[in-house]
Amino acid sequence: MASITQESIDEVSSRTDIVRLIGEYVPLTQRGNDWWGCCPFHNEKTPSFSVSPDKKFYYCFGCHASGTAFKFIQEMEKLSFPEAVEFLAKKAGVELHYSEGGGPEHKDDSKTKLRNEYIDLYSRVATTFHYMLMETEAGRFARDYITKRGLINETLEKFKIGYSPADRKWLRSFLEKKNYSAEFLNNSGLFSKKYPDVAFFSDRLMFPIFDRKGDVVAMGGRFLRGDKDKSPKYLNSGDLIQYKKGNTLYAFNFAKQAIRENKKVILCEGYMDCIAYHQCGINYAVAPLGTALTEEQVALVKPFVDTVYLSFDSDGAGQNATKKAILMCRRHSLTVKIIRLDGGKDPAEIMLNFGKEYLTKQVDCAILDNDYLLSKLQEVYPKDNPEGKAKASLVFFAYIDALQSDVQKNACLEQLCQTYDIDQEAARKDFYNREQLSQRFKRNVNTVQENRAEFPTIKLNAELRAVLTAVTDDASLFQKMRDEISVQDLEDPWAIKLFSVMEECLSSGSFSVSSILNRCGDDSLRSLIIQSANEFTSEKVEKSVTDSIRLLKKNSLEQKRSVLVGRIRELERGSLPDDMDSLKKLLSEKMELDKQITSLKG
Repeated sequence: MASITQESIDEVSSRTDIVRLIGEYVPLTQRGNDWWGCCPFHNEKTPSFSVSPDKKFYYCFGCHASGTAFKFIQEMEKLSFPEAVEFLAKKAGVELHYSEGGGPEHKDDSKTKLRNEYIDLYSRVATTFHYMLMETEAGRFARDYITKRGLINETLEKFKIGYSPADRKWLRSFLEKKNYSAEFLNNSGLFSKKYPDVAFFSDRLMFPIFDRKGDVVAMGGRFLRGDKDKSPKYLNSGDLIQYKKGNTLYAFNFAKQAIRENKKVILCEGYMDCIAYHQCGINYAVAPLGTALTEEQVALVKPFVDTVYLSFDSDGAGQNATKKAILMCRRHSLTVKIIRLDGGKDPAEIMLNFGKEYLTKQVDCAILDNDYLLSKLQEVYPKDNPEGKAKASLVFFAYIDALQSDVQKNACLEQLCQTYDIDQEAARKDFYNREQLSQRFKRNVNTVQENRAEFPTIKLNAELRAVLTAVTDDASLFQKMRDEISVQDLEDPWAIKLFSVMEECLSSGSFSVSSILNRCGDDSLRSLIIQSANEFTSEKVEKSVTDSIRLLKKNSLEQKRSVLVGRIRELERGSLPDDMDSLKKLLSEKMELDKQITSLKG
């Protein structure tokens, strides 16, 4: 299987401006030679996240997240290492080369190749359906419907909205003429499992579903006409080789830049609601895809946002979805606000009836989730009797339990007591008793990882620290160490690994901190390298390397001396005449080593 060559990786690294790259995700301010901002990997108010343009790495002094541009893109965009290299290569205009004469189309295994083929199929089908909507008589009904819903042509083009023909056998015939195999089409998700000639989507308004990179990976179709009792309002693609609905958010590819810039996201109920927000200039809206909000979807937006706005329908199902989403987002330490949709059932209806300004005002007037929940509780549980107070408290305790801050827990408990006129001590006792009873059912919250990178567990001994001092962008400093120390002089396996990587970089002519990080292949070692690099300033690094060379040489000589002493003692115990010459020779070698060790101590 072909892989990206190390030379290509090094070229991408050298041509990537890491400050500009990370600045697209995190606001950065220059201090001296480095740039600083709030860490995107854990919640903080005071910047402890540094980016070094010279060494081409980032490091957080709070959670110890660290790495090169490749690692950053892997974390932020949820990509594999090869995908991260390709992502940055495209931005930098670098043509990648692959081993074994391969290329992007050859480097992947059969599963990935098949995945890409289905992405290509769905892109072609989406283009065809869009043409059907915009240019054909058959699509006129759907075009009239969507126009009456207030969507303009620019929006239809942006989201590639289309129409699937009423003839359920048309799509199969059309694609077979394009030389797609029967087996390939049968497994595409575009046709009935029971009747392979019949299209899964027919006579529906079509919404292509894009992945985070903007590739069409699935479809959603809205019912337009016919018997409502026999056809669901929406049909959505099931999980496919290229698509997992629980891991995807509709319109995230369009919204992610606005989400990053605004540090907030709107989660709404469906395609039309999300599109309505975007048409009104509120470009940070996304939607789950025919399913309840998932942990994976919350984790997708968490690195970019401080606040989640919930905009689900005002009906019973929408309100239940809101309550579940509040708890999920709060368990991820996100602030939650609720958009109360006055004047319509959903954002699309409000946009149509009242316009852009009114919908924007609804967003600006969003309320905090605790206020929303308490207002809803008062509609269900009366404040004027003990039973109502107790039931409301139990429901609200679940919200308090989801909060990650003790200060927030205490404040919300007080708010509950004020709203329902409950004695605070009694409420506090009930809350903590509830917690004790629920310990056996405690949720598994391991999916919430505040600290993406743990502090390295590698033992930082003197030998490894000495080798670390030569990790700079100045190849001459490592050359100086290499002239006096070889890898055979080292014992620590991590020091040996790092020394060998540095030799590879020196030999390839690409000696730099970023090149070393890209080659070392272990996240713990990468973290240690970055942490160490932050300790050394240019003024003291040369002296540190010199001192480290002295230390390594002394350690190596002392190890040799220890071996000699052992051999000398063996010969002295034997005291045979034949051993005397060998003993004298060893004693002479020991004296020479003693002199060298003494000189290094000076």
